[in-house]
Amino acid sequence: MPFDFSAVIAPFRMQPGLRRMAPGARHLTPNAPGDGALREKLGVLRHHAPQALLAAPGFDATPALGALMRQAAAEHPDAFTWDSALAFDATRLGWSIRGDALHGDGPPDIGACLRALPPAWRLPGLLSLALAEDFAVIDGATARIPWLAVCLPSRWAPEEKIGRHFSEVHAPVADNQLLITAADHLARLVTGADRWERFVWTLTAEPRLMQHPHHVPPAVWPPALDAAALAALASFRTEHQTFIPLPEARQAVFTIGVESQPLTDAIDSSARARQLHDALASMSDLVLAYRGLTDARDRLLAWLAAAAAG
Repeated sequence: MPFDFSAVIAPFRMQPGLRRMAPGARHLTPNAPGDGALREKLGVLRHHAPQALLAAPGFDATPALGALMRQAAAEHPDAFTWDSALAFDATRLGWSIRGDALHGDGPPDIGACLRALPPAWRLPGLLSLALAEDFAVIDGATARIPWLAVCLPSRWAPEEKIGRHFSEVHAPVADNQLLITAADHLARLVTGADRWERFVWTLTAEPRLMQHPHHVPPAVWPPALDAAALAALASFRTEHQTFIPLPEARQAVFTIGVESQPLTDAIDSSARARQLHDALASMSDLVLAYRGLTDARDRLLAWLAAAAAG
């Protein structure tokens, strides 16, 4: 789903920002051969699968996987079919899973990647490759995260979050008081009957979708660049996050759809330039440091002010 620019607000606050999804709105986006998200996810599952596919001891992800497959097939019947709890066809990729067995004649690199996974992780692996989004399961009873399939994290390590309470997951976030105090309420809310979504954004000098902190070094804003050159280097990184509820299990599948585009493409009007300028200008020093924007803030504000004026 395209990023909703109305989520760029001033004053900027780290807050849940949840809203009910509109009827018919989609949670999921199919990948096709050649897509950037598929290419990066394939690299992660080839080389770092144990850091991307994670489950707390004893957790049964079957209900959550069933909900995810059902949602994918309902939203995109041209791309997916699902005929039982553990039978899933990703027709655009040419691969399917029956139980733990892989079938198909799609791109060989995808087949080789999935065969190399432990049998129990082949279905989550195919879902991860077939969909642009990453996934986590939220348990409403405990507010913990017992299962993750995250290939494209935004400067966080999935292996450090598995099994942890919602408040612990967000503990490193700057100005996080609203998120921390609402943790248990949010877990109950998103695992109820309603569908929820939120949009988040940042600016970065790193255009890649996969930003695991152990594999991608922190982006550096070159100090010698002027405002225009720095803006040309910058990327506007966004996430569309949704919750597919499983109220009967008191769980939700949390989806994370990451996109990155050049800042100069994302800011295509003076109104958007002013909107982003005001949001960036209102960020606290703690948030700027957390997002790696301290050294770039003034130059980006100068470019945005010029774009807003002209």
